[in-house]
Amino acid sequence: MSDMRVLTTSEVAAHASRESCWIIVHGKVYDVTEFLDEHPGGSKIILKYAGQDATEAYEPIHPPDAITTNLPPEKHLGVIDESTVVKAVKEVTEEDKRRQALMAARPPLDNILNMHDFESVAKMVLPDKAWAYYSSASDDEITLRENRMAYQRVWFRPRILRDVSSVDWSTTILGQRSSLPVYISATALGKLGHPDGELCLTRAAANHGVIQMIATLASCSFDDIIDAAAPGQTFFLQLYVNRDREITKKYVQHAERRGVKGLFITVDAPQLGRREKDMRMKFVDDGAGAEVQKGQEVKKDQGVARAISSFIDPSLSWQDIPWFKSITKMPIILKGIATAEDAILAYEAGVQGIVLSNHGGRQLDTARSGLEVLVEVTAALRQRGYLPDPKFEIYVDGGVRRASDVLKAIALGAKAVGVGRPFLYAFCAYGQEGVERAIQLFRDEFEMNMRLLGARTIDEIVPEMVVASSLSSHTVLTPEDKLFSTTYQPLSLAKFREAKL
Repeated sequence: MSDMRVLTTSEVAAHASRESCWIIVHGKVYDVTEFLDEHPGGSKIILKYAGQDATEAYEPIHPPDAITTNLPPEKHLGVIDESTVVKAVKEVTEEDKRRQALMAARPPLDNILNMHDFESVAKMVLPDKAWAYYSSASDDEITLRENRMAYQRVWFRPRILRDVSSVDWSTTILGQRSSLPVYISATALGKLGHPDGELCLTRAAANHGVIQMIATLASCSFDDIIDAAAPGQTFFLQLYVNRDREITKKYVQHAERRGVKGLFITVDAPQLGRREKDMRMKFVDDGAGAEVQKGQEVKKDQGVARAISSFIDPSLSWQDIPWFKSITKMPIILKGIATAEDAILAYEAGVQGIVLSNHGGRQLDTARSGLEVLVEVTAALRQRGYLPDPKFEIYVDGGVRRASDVLKAIALGAKAVGVGRPFLYAFCAYGQEGVERAIQLFRDEFEMNMRLLGARTIDEIVPEMVVASSLSSHTVLTPEDKLFSTTYQPLSLAKFREAKL
């Protein structure tokens, strides 16, 4: 540090244009002039902070090493002379005051009884733009709602008079022990909702023996997450494949060296869906950026999802699977399978598993739920003699809010279930303690439901315990999930500008 150039704030302020753009991040000065048009969030947000300290805008949506990774060393100009920094007093807006009051008035954690409660609290305390990003889904959000409703079309057939004095809901996922048949699925940009971001998940998962899937687009850096782990803690990695395959190769192999136990390649996102709640916020203008990779220019009115994802390779195909197998010994799972045909191709490609998923309803609207696809997939794989196969596992995600949902998926052939938004909302509302409370609620529900079903272990959850004959009947009447309906925020239409009438 002593060899680094020391710059004053006035020196930095002299470089506040497109022709010469310097910024300060975490006390260090960077020349980002040549990066302006490569920034996935566009140049406008960087120019907004040209010649100034951009840390506050940078922090929620970038891991600490994003700027050092993406800028060549010669663009790292030095450190700021702290004696020249004028400490600005941040204006507390009325919206800030309102949110602070709501945080102080949150229900006590003991009063949180289910995953819907976390969502309800998060909806109230999150900034509008963060809520729009987290909660949004594609187009008319029909698939988002169907993911939840699908579970209401599957009914239990419980068995009685079995000794259920002791029940065990632990399992293995890709051979790794898990205290629940649930893993924490990848969700992006955790620091939008909590200053500790994904570390809330890491610490809670460590305390409860749950596996965390690290998102490519996490706010916290990959290494910060791994460094926060407990000894022996298990992680999976969710991968968006970069157009620059060398970047992907380095990322995957680094993850393997750091002990990650499974590579979940997202295959349902050659282009991101239109998430209109997010788009209406025009988040890009306020500072959206990529997580670890550089990308291409995007439209500035498409929301944070588009801004952070322009690096994703739309040419990804089945022909790439052998390449992935050549660069890693980690088990490979394809995340985003939506048909029996592709499930068969995945099995024949020699991967170790698939996730039946529609990306939380955020991609192709009116795609079927993972639960519905599960019935089709297991039947097709069994017909060809591919199941049962202990070296090939099937997972489901999307719409899970109860342990009973997980048990239905297991009965229909899933090995485990991914849960994303509920854990995200838990830490947005209550931090690490919220995630730990969510895990405990799942445990309590597993214990109750398994006893009532007459199952002592996960292996005793069998197809005969459910009736799924109405699963593919999308017009069948079922009791409404009132809690989900209460927390769901409908889409809005374009609004008129203020005008003098």
